[in-house]
Amino acid sequence: MKKYIQPLLTLVLGVLIASPVGALPVIENTDAADPGNRLVFCHFMIGIVSNRQSAADYDADMQRAKSLGIDAFALNIGVDSYTDRELDLAYESAANNGMKVFISFDFNWYNIGQGSAIGAKVQQYANRPAQLRINNKAVVSSFAGDGVAVNLIRSAAGTDIFFAPNFHPGSGDFNAIDGALNWMAWDNNGNNKAPTPGHNVTVAQGDQAYVAALAGKPYIAPASGWFFTHFGGEVSYSKNWVFPSDLLWFNRWQEILELGPRFVEIVTWNDYGESHYIAPLSSPHTDDGGSKWVMDMPHNGWLEMSRPFIAAYKAASTSVNSYINEDQLIYWYRPTPKDVNCDSTDTTMKGNADNSSGNFFRGRPNGYETMEDKVFVVSLLTSPATIEVQSGANEQSFAAQAGANAFSIPMGVGKQIFSVTRDGHTILSGTSLKDIVDTCICGIYNFNAYVGMLPAEPTIDRLQPAGLAALSQGLSVPCPTNTLGAISSAAVNTDAPRDLSCGD
Repeated sequence: MKKYIQPLLTLVLGVLIASPVGALPVIENTDAADPGNRLVFCHFMIGIVSNRQSAADYDADMQRAKSLGIDAFALNIGVDSYTDRELDLAYESAANNGMKVFISFDFNWYNIGQGSAIGAKVQQYANRPAQLRINNKAVVSSFAGDGVAVNLIRSAAGTDIFFAPNFHPGSGDFNAIDGALNWMAWDNNGNNKAPTPGHNVTVAQGDQAYVAALAGKPYIAPASGWFFTHFGGEVSYSKNWVFPSDLLWFNRWQEILELGPRFVEIVTWNDYGESHYIAPLSSPHTDDGGSKWVMDMPHNGWLEMSRPFIAAYKAASTSVNSYINEDQLIYWYRPTPKDVNCDSTDTTMKGNADNSSGNFFRGRPNGYETMEDKVFVVSLLTSPATIEVQSGANEQSFAAQAGANAFSIPMGVGKQIFSVTRDGHTILSGTSLKDIVDTCICGIYNFNAYVGMLPAEPTIDRLQPAGLAALSQGLSVPCPTNTLGAISSAAVNTDAPRDLSCGD
């Protein structure tokens, strides 16, 4: 299986890169006037589901996404031998579940000289029942691809297509396309890394650049909860960096409600290796080596948190508050403070690593300084209540209003305890399954997020055997498996025998 790695892309935003936040005028998005046609997509990586053998293996993903208000999966494909088989199964499952899908060509594997081949692949699937169509045109997208011959794609497709690729302002030909996807869902330095002093392109500035370049054509705005990747020399696709994430999932949905783009694309459903997944850990997939920082780190709380925001977005509301129908608390945090030193055992500190991409750094991930040592809490409330958070020895209470509110508390080593009280009665309470520790879990730097929620899920979400296959690759210390609800996370970096099973 080939790993879909994010290439070193320069986001061509001209003056945006050098401009301070807020220096540019806000560009009105003309799509906001047409709320009836708003759709939500979610990027789905076919490259890590080669272990799926039937359409039924896709059903749970299709059903859960649809229940949240997600309209279609953008099926990211490369040129792997299993691609057609998995596309067939995904299209079949989508049709069985009343869901829509479309192909997103990944230009890590395709090249811009393959316009006719891309069009021929579109033709294979364009008339399937589950194919998403806009204005009776088959939707086609991409990851990267500036410079591809769009006319060749159209002529080889054998049908009208709505081509909305991940072209970049100032680079791709925006006259030749029907819309465009902005992939950069994280504040960055303009060169695919975390912001640095004097070089900060916010996601909102990226919105402005795309809306301007599209000149009235539909914009696919990105939404993501996190970004962290930590591949060392144990694999050929070494890369190690973070983008500032912290309260990104909450703040970005607020921005989307204000912007009102025609389309939104969640980045991603299941790219576990880059930590921006919202799919359950148990969703069937193979292991590219990311299990080292994904194990015991569910993101399902973000999945559920998106529900009222998606409803508000589709209704063209600038506030989510009227779409909250039950009391919920979503919380997230990294498993260790950022000053914990893992150099002696971390996978990125050993051996030789290929840095031809410019994405590899040793030790803590590039950009780690942009992350805060905090526990983040979002309350979704039907009426005002008091939120109480205990992070280790740190305790704090917050007066939360009805609707959506975000809070944070300094990270403390130990138990993470949460409660919601109203009129003297506790309506929600619980202790997280994941402690914050000051040791190196599995011996590595882990800047992924653990996401929990109240009411808690009835079952513990865990990686399955195929998703754990590469867990021990490159590790220097024992790494007990699937510890949530089984043993204290404080015992993770002990000399206990390594358990590579998936049981409790």
